[in-house]
Amino acid sequence: MRASDVMTTGVVTAAPESKVRDVVGLLLEHRVSAVPVVDAAGKIVGIVSEGDLTHRHESGTEHASHWWQAITETSDEAARAYTRTHGRLARDVMTAGVVTVAPDTPLSEAAALLDKHRIKRLPVVKDGRLVGIVSRANLLQALFKATAGPAADRQPQSDQTIRDAVVEEIRVNDLGGAEVNVVVVDGVVSLWGAVDSDAQRRAMTVAAQNAAGVQAVEDHMVTLPSQRLMGL
Repeated sequence: MRASDVMTTGVVTAAPESKVRDVVGLLLEHRVSAVPVVDAAGKIVGIVSEGDLTHRHESGTEHASHWWQAITETSDEAARAYTRTHGRLARDVMTAGVVTVAPDTPLSEAAALLDKHRIKRLPVVKDGRLVGIVSRANLLQALFKATAGPAADRQPQSDQTIRDAVVEEIRVNDLGGAEVNVVVVDGVVSLWGAVDSDAQRRAMTVAAQNAAGVQAVEDHMVTLPSQRLMGL
């Protein structure tokens, strides 16, 4: 799946000249946690999130100054902090340098960017213009849809087809199934043999559960440390 498959369209936006109060009103009215800031050409120039508005002069939540800040903080850093807590326009409080993705960006890449930058949403940009938003919630929605399973998962499969699929899944992902035998009867997968750890045991059970056409999985495996399997 790609960003365009899960992104939210019709995104609520603000202009750089929007007043902070109006931006807060948009967050509350539309029940969103951030608003992209776009210029007259539709190009994204920043984003204002709840975090950007957490510490404000008006509400008495701005960071208290400490003596050591006067020593370690540069004049530019102090100026930027003041603008963020006292500024009245979106451009004063927004986070610039926004991380974005394209509509055809794979979801795996989008998820990696969310983790890497520790952010909750990614604006989707096409030809320089904002076309949507991919949030962590969108990824959860994609997961919910995916876990419903394709139609093929609900269709009967031959026992040999199921067995081949389970064995291949264990082999390709190196789950440590050298000592495990897979038996399939009427769609029920039975796993027999020894594994090195409970982690391997669980992984092989999951591999069997995910195979198309499986009706049930029976775990007959035993956990034996590799040293015992080698007779050491």
